[in-house]
Amino acid sequence: MTTTYDARDIQVLEGLDPVRKRPGMYIGSTNINGLHHLVTEVVDNSVDEALAGVADTITVTINADNSVSVSDNGRGIPVDKHPQKGVSALDLIMTTLHAGGKFGGEGYKVSSGLHGVGVSVVNALSAWCRVEVCRDGKMWRQLYNYGVPVGDVTAVGDSAAHGTTTTFKADMAIMETEDYSFDTLAQRFREMAYLNRGLTISIHDERPEQERERTFYFDGGIISFVRHLNSNRTPVTPRPVYLAGDFPDASVEIAMQYCDDYTESVITFANNINTIDGGTHLTGFRSALTNTINRYGRKMNLLGEKDANLSGDDAREGLTAIISVKLRDPQFESQTKGKLNNAEIRTYTEQLVNEQLMQYLEENPSDGRRIIEKGLIAARAREAARKARDLVTRKGALEGVGLPGKLADCSERDPAKSEIFIVEGDSAGGSAKQGRDRGFQAILPLRGKILNVEKARLDRILGYDGIKSLVMALGTSIGEGHFDIAKLRYHRVIIMTDADVDGAHIRTLLLTFFFRYMRPLIDNGNLYIAQPPLYQVSHGKTVRYAYSDDERDQFTAALGPNRTPHIQRYKGLGEMNPEQLWTTTMKPEDRALLRVGVEDGAEAGIIFDMLMGADVPPRRKFIETHAKRVRNLDI
Repeated sequence: MTTTYDARDIQVLEGLDPVRKRPGMYIGSTNINGLHHLVTEVVDNSVDEALAGVADTITVTINADNSVSVSDNGRGIPVDKHPQKGVSALDLIMTTLHAGGKFGGEGYKVSSGLHGVGVSVVNALSAWCRVEVCRDGKMWRQLYNYGVPVGDVTAVGDSAAHGTTTTFKADMAIMETEDYSFDTLAQRFREMAYLNRGLTISIHDERPEQERERTFYFDGGIISFVRHLNSNRTPVTPRPVYLAGDFPDASVEIAMQYCDDYTESVITFANNINTIDGGTHLTGFRSALTNTINRYGRKMNLLGEKDANLSGDDAREGLTAIISVKLRDPQFESQTKGKLNNAEIRTYTEQLVNEQLMQYLEENPSDGRRIIEKGLIAARAREAARKARDLVTRKGALEGVGLPGKLADCSERDPAKSEIFIVEGDSAGGSAKQGRDRGFQAILPLRGKILNVEKARLDRILGYDGIKSLVMALGTSIGEGHFDIAKLRYHRVIIMTDADVDGAHIRTLLLTFFFRYMRPLIDNGNLYIAQPPLYQVSHGKTVRYAYSDDERDQFTAALGPNRTPHIQRYKGLGEMNPEQLWTTTMKPEDRALLRVGVEDGAEAGIIFDMLMGADVPPRRKFIETHAKRVRNLDI
């Protein structure tokens, strides 16, 4: 069949039409994450005013009708006519992609909104939007429906205030939800307040029966951020170290503190954007930190002549640090802004750390001694971990295929088509092995609870048989400089545990291990949690599986008032025969899987510290605080 293809088939999307046609290109998705993205895009504009030194207060309100208002006390968006376009600058900014004060000139020297699409995208994806600007002694207003102006920018009265208020209601013909998460937004605004010392950010929820508010202000800036991250840890150095410097077209500030745990937690930002993949600021910090600590150790004879230099891993064990750089022309690796590429920032960061950290250590010798001693202990543990890792490798080689004996592998050799179930116990493992599809599903049973890795170094972790088997089965190795996600043997790693308190504990222990030692599996979307049914509801030949109490009650009610079904509560996977386990939990067409993700790595780290760390009081306080919110208690 032939079809014509000529100039008439070429469609031109003008104005904000491309945003409404392909919203995912601009806000990532139309789900709850995209909804929150709309809010943060508007808030970013207000934060840019704070970065310019002309605003210090931002107020976000989730209104009763699920619209959102963002107000600041900045200069107010310009309302005069643009010299080239002949329309109000406000109209231009709200209705035109790549229009803003961030592409040159003196409007903003530093900005997180590099691409100038933010607020116009919010307008495009809103059923209605209203912007009110106070400047030059008047209040100006413009309304929009679906991104299109409803009339001109109009002065609606006198005002001695200054700033911008943007109110929008997401277009439910495009967005999947308008149910904003107060907690998620509050956490993001807390982070913004940490990164911008002296900025006050408030969030108010005025939805019926959800009324609450939070206000964030941190006079200590990123020093307060580090203290927050270490709130459930025991510091090795009594107070955070603060380093800061101004450079041509950039500034760098670093807050850091050592604690007595074993993991490194360094979080980097560029113009308030969390650069989750690091970049030149992180590279410069790491190299200068290792260099400075070794130079200090040699200078003060804390490292002996026969001692090797501390490695980067040794120097960073137990370190919590925030690196925040602000620069005029940030260069990111991609649109997601996950990695900073400005070469000069590495030089600036190295210079700052080499000079100011050395000065701090010389002025605080007791802190310097503690840091060196912790590094030496880490070095000895690292050597023990290397021997343990080599033993795991040799054990695999001696067994011929490098796989643990309990693993029931699949025949598929393409990792993208393969999956592995990490199963609790031999009984469930037996059912899973019999019920699986041997072509692409592997089964690894674990006996009992694995080690709590939050309380152990890598050398001890690799001495635990269950973790050794898991590392060998996945094929990625483990540890800084050794873990390689490209060698992952299964692209779906599925945790499958019993639906009782022991199963929940084992699942939590496994999640702690993956978060601390195989985080790329989570970031890459490779880790899942199986959802086995809680109940079997049967009557005669009718058998249904319920995954919640509500679903059980629905099935029961559907049978009618005169029929009493037999209800079996599954507490263990081993209670299901292989066919039932396959049908309900393992069959790709019918099963439900939860993909494990991390929205906020810093906050997730705090929660793991609190729930799985050595300090009991924070955990006890958490349990007491949230005890009344428990819905399913297994006793």
